[in-house]
Amino acid sequence: MEEYGKILIIAMPAFLLLIIIEKVYGIWKKDDTVPLMDSVSSISSGITNAVKDVLGLSVTLISYEWMVSKIALFSLEANALTYIIAFVVIDFYGYWNHRWSHQINFFWNKHAIHHSSEEFNLACALRQTVSSFVNLFTFLLVPAALVGVPSKVIAITLPIQLFLQFWYHTKHIKKMGWLEKVLVTPSHHRVHHAINPEYLDKNHSQIFIVWDKWFGTFQEERDDVPAVFGITRPASTWNPIRINFQHLGLLMADAWRAENWKDKFAIWFKPTGWRPDGFEQKYPVHKIDDVYRFEKYGQNHSPALMYWAVTQLLVTLLFITYLFDNVAQIGLPGIFVYGAFIFLTVYSYTELMDGRRFSVFWEGLRLALAAGILYYFDGWFGLNDWFPMGSYVVLGYLAVSLLVNLYFVTTEFKTKTA
Repeated sequence: MEEYGKILIIAMPAFLLLIIIEKVYGIWKKDDTVPLMDSVSSISSGITNAVKDVLGLSVTLISYEWMVSKIALFSLEANALTYIIAFVVIDFYGYWNHRWSHQINFFWNKHAIHHSSEEFNLACALRQTVSSFVNLFTFLLVPAALVGVPSKVIAITLPIQLFLQFWYHTKHIKKMGWLEKVLVTPSHHRVHHAINPEYLDKNHSQIFIVWDKWFGTFQEERDDVPAVFGITRPASTWNPIRINFQHLGLLMADAWRAENWKDKFAIWFKPTGWRPDGFEQKYPVHKIDDVYRFEKYGQNHSPALMYWAVTQLLVTLLFITYLFDNVAQIGLPGIFVYGAFIFLTVYSYTELMDGRRFSVFWEGLRLALAAGILYYFDGWFGLNDWFPMGSYVVLGYLAVSLLVNLYFVTTEFKTKTA
């Protein structure tokens, strides 16, 4: 928990710098693929995922350490060869985890957030789930457990493998010659994120593209089929927490409305997008029929709202940096209270980004929660120890934030509905 937080303190500025470089490069090339509102939403999703992981808000039904203790045939040392074995096995595990997340209705809910951006850029790589609280697929690491790869090697290699998936979320790098035969490249991953019928459910590999070629899910990017990005049932919101549970909400509603018990049960395990007969007519859900002719979400916001969203994101990054740097000092139950504040923060400002007038309620609730924290913990989780005015700065920022929210709601959103 604490160690992962320290890793993220280093990784977050690096990711943010690369996103800025991509933005600047796109402007220079007159091909800006990093719209600010979309990027704020993507990075906000990354924030919620990082907080969930640091707080340990997930359960592994079968732990890797337990598997090693039960089935290991050897006992390997943590050396270069062991890390290579771990990396390959984790990539195999990642392929099937990823593939099933696309092909099974229930598992799609945890992955839809990653595909929800209608852009393709480095920021969208940070759209990661907060809706997955149970890891069901640890059994896919059995090959590593059998040969006795130590659990600490797996624990170190997993985040490295995840971070290495960041770079290929870009439109600016074209095909890469012979590397296309071995590694997942931006070209391969553009296919994976596309909603074109020719590209759907292809290229699930994470580092080595060979898994797709071996298991029949490979598709090369075609010059005559320009990739269009997003999900076929568009999210239509900047709020990553809403996106995380949209598909689950539809599954629950359809299971409730289904007239026979077979459909109520089967809907969870059917192919992604399956609904009982007649539901598309009785309970229609907006779906993109022509991938080349649809309006992207959120194109009509004001510059003021856009820049305020960026400001809110940057301040939130400061808040989570303080959390990740002080997990041990904050302790329990403080870290979970802090985590709730971060989730409420992201929910509040992304609701405002969506133009929802009810966002003022969430902003007021955030201010009330912060006031309660300052009273109960006698300051902002020890911030006053190194910055005597820290608690006043936090409270002042939140008061200003509420006033700005009120300005948008009463001035810019007059014609919008909550």
